[in-house]
Amino acid sequence: MGKKRSEINKEYKWDLDSMYKDDEHLKKDFDKVRDMLKNLKQYKGKLKCSKENLYNALSVYEDILRLSQHIYVYTHMKQHEDNTDTKNQALAGKAEMLSTEVSTETSFIVPEIIKISDEIINDYMKCDKLKKYDKFIEEILRKKPYTLSEREEEILSSSLDVSNTIETTFEMLSFADMKFPEIEDENRKKVQITHANYSTFMQSKNRDVRKKAFESMYETYKKYKNTFASTLSGAIKREVFYSKIRGYKSALEASLFQDNITTLVYENLIDAVNENLNLLHEYLRLKKEFLNLDNLHMYDLYVPLVENFDMKITYEQAKQILLEAFKPLGDEYISLVKKCFDERWIDVYENEGKKSGAYSWGSYDSYPFILMNYKDDLSSLFTVAHEIGHSIHSYYSKKNQPFIYSRYKIFVAEVASTLNEQLLMDYMLKNATTKEEKLYLLNYYLEQFRTTVYRQTMFAEFEKITHEKIENKQSLTSEQFCQIYYDLNLKYHGKDMIVDENIQFEWARVPHFYSNFYVYKYATGFSAASFLSFKILNNEEKAVEKYIEFLKSGGSDYPLNQLKKAGVDMEDKNSIYTSLKVFADLIEKLRKEK
Repeated sequence: MGKKRSEINKEYKWDLDSMYKDDEHLKKDFDKVRDMLKNLKQYKGKLKCSKENLYNALSVYEDILRLSQHIYVYTHMKQHEDNTDTKNQALAGKAEMLSTEVSTETSFIVPEIIKISDEIINDYMKCDKLKKYDKFIEEILRKKPYTLSEREEEILSSSLDVSNTIETTFEMLSFADMKFPEIEDENRKKVQITHANYSTFMQSKNRDVRKKAFESMYETYKKYKNTFASTLSGAIKREVFYSKIRGYKSALEASLFQDNITTLVYENLIDAVNENLNLLHEYLRLKKEFLNLDNLHMYDLYVPLVENFDMKITYEQAKQILLEAFKPLGDEYISLVKKCFDERWIDVYENEGKKSGAYSWGSYDSYPFILMNYKDDLSSLFTVAHEIGHSIHSYYSKKNQPFIYSRYKIFVAEVASTLNEQLLMDYMLKNATTKEEKLYLLNYYLEQFRTTVYRQTMFAEFEKITHEKIENKQSLTSEQFCQIYYDLNLKYHGKDMIVDENIQFEWARVPHFYSNFYVYKYATGFSAASFLSFKILNNEEKAVEKYIEFLKSGGSDYPLNQLKKAGVDMEDKNSIYTSLKVFADLIEKLRKEK
């Protein structure tokens, strides 16, 4: 059993008291939000009547969102400290009900703004007070050509409950109802395969164990291939339907429109990665040599190159390593990393009932907190670096943007976190003291490239092909899904890799395929971070200054514009090529260690 929350030293627990010192202050804020909601009602149906009404309504709306977010974040982080605490469960539930109430009571704002004529809204926006909301209103008006009548929007909104059952069916079948067989582990002990332990089996040094786990997983999915084809085909048809009915050219355009991203970014990613598949093939050939295998199978991909090597890194050591690794970002950035440690932004260790995993989260008026479950290993070190990247991005954003523009898009979110990981890796490689340590680190970094850039791009290409088939009025059966996915694996992994037949069923297991055109953001974020870290580490003029300005820009501009100002143009293939050059350099370093 793990430690109880009370047994963890205060210095390793986040300072949530800085948000609310007691329940009385929290209760007052609950009441305050409801009072503000009552105040907002007076403007319903009247936004077009005057610029004063529009300004006052948006001001109250902003205050409501800011305070309700603060309440929601606090209550849920309290729950995450110990999910067995019924008091915190109740508070989190109460905050969720308040959030629903806020969503319902403020839902009139966007439709009313869309209904205001261009002539009137343009006149209103000349008002100095309303200048603050220029970008906010522009974002709303961008959607005007794709917004239907009030009745049609109501019907579409009502249909979501029905259409979203597709994901629920997938999740229930894949994660609840399906059972996987038992296999013998390295110690000849019978263990049932689960989603949780499958990745551990894929890293086993015993090849028979890996093979049995791989076959057990996908032979099980094979039995349900027709059902999964039905759910995934339904999910794709849903997105195609919604995009067409709103007037978009494609489901891809509809998805990317939300971030004002052009389809060129998506297509460039796929093209650039396809043009550099030789690098992945080269890495896989080298991996086969390191593992001393005659043939490399799909179940060999995740095996570490260094046997019986473990890097023990305590949390205190991690703090010192990160303070050194992030020095290329300048003194101000380092001072913020110190604040992160000294002001108790981080909840470090696991305790009974604590939420698993890691995240960076906070409200506009709180620290950008980090939840961790630190394990004294390399993976935990990189997780801290990753989450600090998110937190300092949030800190800069909140200090330099009003609340309404303080939230940055997911498209740029992974840039700050991944860049920190890349600076850390550069520092660790330069300071590795043994060949084993260097190999271990190179393997870790190369796998990040393989799984984040190449694998996620392969997923993105699969999505593009399958959506286009539905848009061209072609049906998708389980056989067609399998063929498309198998052919992509053949192309991506090359002729020197044995692409096992059962990999054709992997598409049925990937939950991201139910989040329309989402996975490409992992690859673009990683690529952008590689490009920018390359500039920073090579001391390019103003590279750090531009990067910090990017962090400060929050949600005040569109993602592509923000990245261009930072020094990377994601509409230009060269941005992806530069990222892949880093991958090529790492392969060369690995070869020299052979």
